Amino acid sequence: MGPDVAWPTVNAALNGACGILLVVGYGAIRSGKIVVHKTCMLAALAVSAIFLTSYLYYHIAIRGGEPTRFTGPPGVRLIYLAILLSHTVLAAVVAPLALYTAWRGLTGKIDRHVRIARWTLPIWLYVSVTGVVVYWMLYHLYPPTGLDTTIP
Repeated sequence: MGPDVAWPTVNAALNGACGILLVVGYGAIRSGKIVVHKTCMLAALAVSAIFLTSYLYYHIAIRGGEPTRFTGPPGVRLIYLAILLSHTVLAAVVAPLALYTAWRGLTGKIDRHVRIARWTLPIWLYVSVTGVVVYWMLYHLYPPTGLDTTIP
């Protein structure tokens, strides 16, 4: 797998890992395991930060700002674009929302933390899952032509 596919695969794996951490963290708090919840949610924040850094590096430094074109048929392209648009808009919303939610929890403002977390969790989980879906659609369902897919 060449660099044109390796970076997006790593980024999708980071999105998937974040989604798993969110689900495990949610399950932990529902079971009263506060330390496990806190650990999972802080790990999800860290994984998201690593993802964002990796994503920006790949698209700016490696691809030079050149977008990856969706090569599927027009009907599927509309579905792809709807998923991509909702993913992108909600990703921009959830970044500060997740930080604010974590800050509320870490500073002991649990009532406010719970109120905002009820919004943050589903949005963040949606962004994580749709990140993997976008990757799958771009690189596996309809892979772009001209990518370096050789294994070094």
